[in-house]
Amino acid sequence: MSSASTPVPADHADVVENWDTDTLILHLKEQNLKLDEDDFAILREEKIVGQDFIDMTEDDFRSIGLSFGPAARFAKEAENLKENQDRSFSSDSSFEKILAKYDIDSNDMDTIPLFSLQTHEIQDSDKHFEYCIDNILFKMKHYGSLVLNSPESMRNEYVSTILHTALHIAGDATNKGFSMRLKCGINGEENYVIKGDENLLCVAGDMIRFGIFESIAQSIRQFESLYEMNKRKRKRDGDDYDYLYGIITTASDWYFLLYTPGVISQASEIPFSIEFNKKALDKNSKEYQMLCGSVKEILSIIVGLIKDRACSNEEPEKKRAKIELYRSKK
Repeated sequence: MSSASTPVPADHADVVENWDTDTLILHLKEQNLKLDEDDFAILREEKIVGQDFIDMTEDDFRSIGLSFGPAARFAKEAENLKENQDRSFSSDSSFEKILAKYDIDSNDMDTIPLFSLQTHEIQDSDKHFEYCIDNILFKMKHYGSLVLNSPESMRNEYVSTILHTALHIAGDATNKGFSMRLKCGINGEENYVIKGDENLLCVAGDMIRFGIFESIAQSIRQFESLYEMNKRKRKRDGDDYDYLYGIITTASDWYFLLYTPGVISQASEIPFSIEFNKKALDKNSKEYQMLCGSVKEILSIIVGLIKDRACSNEEPEKKRAKIELYRSKK
């Protein structure tokens, strides 16, 4: 039996066995398998989870009450997931080879072209910004300063706080609804996907463990998958030029990426940064002012990227011209 025509993102593969039923169904719905809720209801009734699904055959799916068509499509997707189960960066898809496809030298950030950021001005009085700072200080009171060997879980809490704040501000600015999904990466790291009507932006964490270049390679694989999902959803033929934004972060350091098929750009060769210094607990200190200023800068960038991508309703050629302009300004 051949694998499903839609490639399965590698960041899904190594954690399929950990998926519960709802996560499995959410993935299947994204694959445009032309199924209806009755088919998914059978999976729920039988309590099928990821580790069950990848070992099931077409006969297995028929045996639990699925019709021939849905059973065949489920079986193909199960095989596709199974084939990707053991994929990792140690295979032919090593991160150096992924970067090479995009003409990126894995030892030189200068080989990544630049693009100009579209930012959103955030006022000190913005209620979401104020809550974000209070939330960071609340955590910092118990965690202390964020340092190089601080655990990933601590970093993720700060990242999550900033991302949720950005979604609230972007929602107010655009009158649109946004959501964020947590996705475990191929090595257990926590990644996020921000969505509006379609996928807009992906966030890769744990750069401390993998380094910037392997994190970029992981982002590329996620970009490619999300791009294909968006393309299928739009159901356009021919030229369907589009773009996505990405973030790679340690909570302290933030890199911003722009993806179009075959091209990756970065906002800066050095990261934007936030210093989580416990001295900022004193609101009269310079450390507090620095914290507020750097968090506001990061939020203004993230909100700007979300707004730009979420409100991008142009035809492909206009999008292409806009992205070329972003890249030419650098």
